[in-house]
Amino acid sequence: MRRRLAFRIVALFLGLLLGVQVITFALVQRSIDHNARELLGASLDLGEQVFRRLLRQSATHLSESTRLLAADYGFREALSSGDTETLVSALENHGERAGAGFSIITDAQGEIQAGTRADVKEMANLVKRAIERADSTEDPGASGLIVPVGKQVHQLVAVPIRAPLTIGWVVMGFQLDERLVRDMKQLTDMSLVIVTRTHSGGWQAALSLLDETAQQSLLSQWMPAASASAASGANRMSFDLPHGLHVARLHPLGDSVQTPVYAVMLRSVDEAVAPFRQLQWAILVLNGIGVLAFAIGSAVTANRITTPVTTLTRLATRLARGDFDAPIPPHGHDEIGELADAFESMRQAVHRREDEIRRSGLTDALTRLPNRAGFTLAVREAVARAVAQNTGCAVVMLNLDRFRHVNNVLGTDAGDQLLQRVARLLREGLSEADHTVARLGGDEFAILLRHGNVDDALAVSRQVQKGLEATIDLNGSTVDLGAGIGIAACPAHATDDANLMRRAELAMHHAKQAQTGHAIFRPELDVKSDAALSLLGELRQAVEHREFRLFLQPKVCLQSGRVVGAEALIRWAHPTRGMVPPGLFIPFAEQSGFIRQITSWLLVESMRTWRMCADQGLTLQMSINLSARDLIDPDLPARVGALLHEHHVPPSAMCLEITESAIMDDPNRAQQTLEQFHDMGLQMSIDDFGTGYSSLAYLKRLPVHELKIDRSFVMNMHHDAQDAKIVRSVVDLAHNLGLKVTAEGLEEGAAWGLLGELGCDIAQGYWIAKPMPAEHLPAWVAGWVAPTLHTEVDAAASI
Repeated sequence: MRRRLAFRIVALFLGLLLGVQVITFALVQRSIDHNARELLGASLDLGEQVFRRLLRQSATHLSESTRLLAADYGFREALSSGDTETLVSALENHGERAGAGFSIITDAQGEIQAGTRADVKEMANLVKRAIERADSTEDPGASGLIVPVGKQVHQLVAVPIRAPLTIGWVVMGFQLDERLVRDMKQLTDMSLVIVTRTHSGGWQAALSLLDETAQQSLLSQWMPAASASAASGANRMSFDLPHGLHVARLHPLGDSVQTPVYAVMLRSVDEAVAPFRQLQWAILVLNGIGVLAFAIGSAVTANRITTPVTTLTRLATRLARGDFDAPIPPHGHDEIGELADAFESMRQAVHRREDEIRRSGLTDALTRLPNRAGFTLAVREAVARAVAQNTGCAVVMLNLDRFRHVNNVLGTDAGDQLLQRVARLLREGLSEADHTVARLGGDEFAILLRHGNVDDALAVSRQVQKGLEATIDLNGSTVDLGAGIGIAACPAHATDDANLMRRAELAMHHAKQAQTGHAIFRPELDVKSDAALSLLGELRQAVEHREFRLFLQPKVCLQSGRVVGAEALIRWAHPTRGMVPPGLFIPFAEQSGFIRQITSWLLVESMRTWRMCADQGLTLQMSINLSARDLIDPDLPARVGALLHEHHVPPSAMCLEITESAIMDDPNRAQQTLEQFHDMGLQMSIDDFGTGYSSLAYLKRLPVHELKIDRSFVMNMHHDAQDAKIVRSVVDLAHNLGLKVTAEGLEEGAAWGLLGELGCDIAQGYWIAKPMPAEHLPAWVAGWVAPTLHTEVDAAASI
């Protein structure tokens, strides 16, 4: 009977295993086929993207090379004077340096004036197409035109010659050679073939690394494959070449129906599915081994299960309740004893696994630090102990600066290495008995001080900031780190773990936004707190009771010494607190959304004040700051336009100042809003330039008229040569882009002369005048006497 039971157990489990494995193998086979098709499609998509990127990079590089010749003064003079011999010589010399196959110069209408080819007049149509392509786009990467010239394929780039109006065009043709094909092969493991139509109406491979036999095979299948692709609409073709089946993606390069040019990107099917074939064999072998092992194990297990296990029911029920602490006593040496031993082993194993699962659920896999859940438990215990013992604890929360930039530029592997380095840095110098360091997720970390207060947390935050000041080398790339740090303490800021962590996070976000390095929680940062609600109510009353005051700080032209404008600033004349500076209520207003009402008040008062000054014969440009919330307000441009009309203020008299960080919060919407203001005729300025992380490639597309150098570079520039170099670089950059430059933070006379010497246009600061009530500005302007620029230059040079 025991043998029959064992046989049934073995047969049942072995049959189930075989059934599961058959189904599994069928599903794996289906998944392999699907993944192989997806891989081929993804490879083709990637190949096409890489090919487009290579063409764009080539077009950009070639346009820049051609632009050097177009910008040459002597070359433009030769074109204006009609000196053909000089033009041809310049075209040949520059074309040889740039690697151009031929060079052509035309007049402003595209009529060919000279060229380096004998048949240059026959290329008039190609030249005009290249000029039309370049004239239709401002993107150098999209300005290239691919055309066949003879048996070769060239990339034509056209660049206008301006003095300052367009007086002609330089068109250069660069032959596509095997470097492009080899780059594609190296980057994507795909074969690239450039196919063009011959004069007889057939097709030829103008550029390829395939052997002659493979090329002829591809061309013979070209028309049927192209027709099948067009009928399916899938833009995927198949070619049966001598070295196997290939799938291909067709990418048109030219824009001419008479002389079409196509790029065919080939991917070998055999190479794509080879890893999957190996996987299939490995699965078969593993299945065989699994069946054999399972058959043996089932037979052994079936022979041991022969006696009822009723006596172990109570013990099994205890284990089911999660009681793993009490060991299962032995039950002799028979089958029951063996089953009891198995239960004991199971108890220990399950106990260990539950401990591991509990630990893994509370630990960050990358840094091996506690995760958010683990840190929350630690904070909960520390807060409970601090409340019970009437002591204290604190949370320091930090968010890394520029981590997303590291991920985007150096890759996620470098980002992971950076997080691990930061984790080690945070643990250094902190005792595990008194501190818990955790990674909360992404680039956020936190430190729990189990026994400490705000001062202790400040000391820890300064230690962290000092550690982050050191540059970090990641695979040969130097990374400068920083962090926004928030601090909250128990019981000063919260007496429960949830609010303590939330308020530390609020302080951290404030430190990031205000770029102060670290910040201690205060009630007005929490829009949900009673103090914040009270402050919000007081701000509303300030508008209703007219407690806000408009202050103006003059802006002076460094060359003429004339007062040319003023920056509009807000002050709060609180009935009990006195004059409240903006730093104490503007951050809260931005967080709560009340900044829009403040901006509206500031716009109205600024335009009313401008009208008052203009009526007195004082015409100045008024600068007004906009916040990130203002830039995403779709109704703001209409409100500004209505106010300009109401107060009879010309748009050019208003300059809107926007910080880099405000623009980069939502670049697309910010650019749309700025373009609306630009179309209305308002002036715009980038405030605090040099302190944000926006790229120059993005900033140059913004419709701005002025860069405002941050005060941190201006205040010590006459003592710090590095600051002076930064200021000079910003001035040169702005002037090259056609922008004015304003320097804020002018607090010493020596800086006045040095700024003028560096070519800065406008300055403002306490040395000129502190912000003053708006009604005092006309009298101050009347009494302003500008220092002579050369005197201050001499003073600056003597420092």
